[in-house]
Amino acid sequence: MDVIYIKYLLNHAMHGHGIHHVNVKGSLYPTKAKSRRQMWDVKPSEMAVNTLNPIRAIVDGMKLTPNPEKPMIALSIGDPTVFGNLPTDKSVLQAMKDAIDSQKFNGYAPSVGYLKSRQAVANFYSCPEAPLEGEDVILTSGCSQAIELAISVLCNRGDNILVPCPGFSLYKTLAVSIGIEVKLYNLLPEKSWEADLQHMESLIDERTSCLIVTNPSNPCGSVFTKEHLEKILKVASKHCIPILADEIYTNMVSCSCPSIASLSSDVPVLSCGGLAKRWLVPGWRMGWILIHDRNNVFGSEIRQGLVKLSQRILGACSIVQGALESILNDTPQSFYSSTISFLKSNSEICFNKLCTVPGLNPVMPSGAMYLMVGIEMDHFPEFKNDVDFTERMVTEQSVFCLPASAFEYPNFFRIVVTVPEEMMVEACDRIQQFCKHYYRPPSRDSNDLDQ
Repeated sequence: MDVIYIKYLLNHAMHGHGIHHVNVKGSLYPTKAKSRRQMWDVKPSEMAVNTLNPIRAIVDGMKLTPNPEKPMIALSIGDPTVFGNLPTDKSVLQAMKDAIDSQKFNGYAPSVGYLKSRQAVANFYSCPEAPLEGEDVILTSGCSQAIELAISVLCNRGDNILVPCPGFSLYKTLAVSIGIEVKLYNLLPEKSWEADLQHMESLIDERTSCLIVTNPSNPCGSVFTKEHLEKILKVASKHCIPILADEIYTNMVSCSCPSIASLSSDVPVLSCGGLAKRWLVPGWRMGWILIHDRNNVFGSEIRQGLVKLSQRILGACSIVQGALESILNDTPQSFYSSTISFLKSNSEICFNKLCTVPGLNPVMPSGAMYLMVGIEMDHFPEFKNDVDFTERMVTEQSVFCLPASAFEYPNFFRIVVTVPEEMMVEACDRIQQFCKHYYRPPSRDSNDLDQ
């Protein structure tokens, strides 16, 4: 052992500095004196305590006992694979088989993903208005991790982010757990769920570090027009706020849906996407962040921050990465078109049926795989709220729709339109029966008061 270090230890021991000498195989190590715990007291971290999934908080508290005389129809789960009627394309499966058989992708990939796979994503999404290179892509374990990385790289504890309401509950789950405040800006059902821009802008302060734009929308199924996206960009540009664009449902639309980055001249955008929904493989957990920063607002620091954050886990599944180039290049257009056609048809069936039901106000979607339905609670006095309404619908009709209180938007419910067509028709018939039984028209006295 170094003589100087031994003298240091002896000197501190002589002067009572509380250093204990522990002999381990002839070596001396300084250790601080400390009190011993008298009993076990292991508690969860603040992050764990502050992590809450609003959907689980609502659903876990519901009494969901289906009518045993009617088979259950779950219109609540945002997984297009549940009923087996929407398989992915054979070319997608073949790409995975080829990646496995090659035995080239059994090891660790770089935390941000193989460059060849990142370049394939860049080539797929690059356009003249928003060009991309492989270095602009971070591969992630699903779109959820992409969102987590994007929030984490842009925000500090005590900052706030602007989140659509109704909106995907994961934004709040991720943000609140790390001390970031969530401010909800309203979407307007009477305007096909456009953002209330005046309300959005009123929420901005000096600690606002990110604006989340979900387009197409979960849970609304809405798609913003080019003009509306440009207005959102104007707000972000005015206040110098970067945008986190959740675009996991991009191209799953029945209308035009430009990426917000393609319309931006100065606002930097982190666009989050993945294979889950468009390719109908949510369990494969392949997502990505596209970094759009033509004016170099993010610079090297945000990019390096994303690299560092990606190193907390060892990246996305290497086998799916190995298949990614073939999946993107070889999936036929007919597969995409067939999926969109099915979702549009089911949405129309659902919308047209529920439009005729007194007390319900469905909003016709233009994309994703959801449809929101407003409940005129005044006409259903039997129920306290949307949670009570949807819970009883399970009990009596064995149809489960997610109450929109899970999205912090009461008196609506969300329908997932990926079920087989015959099940969609049957579910709508049951919803109609349920509402017909409990609907109460306005009383004559209330009409007289209104006149």
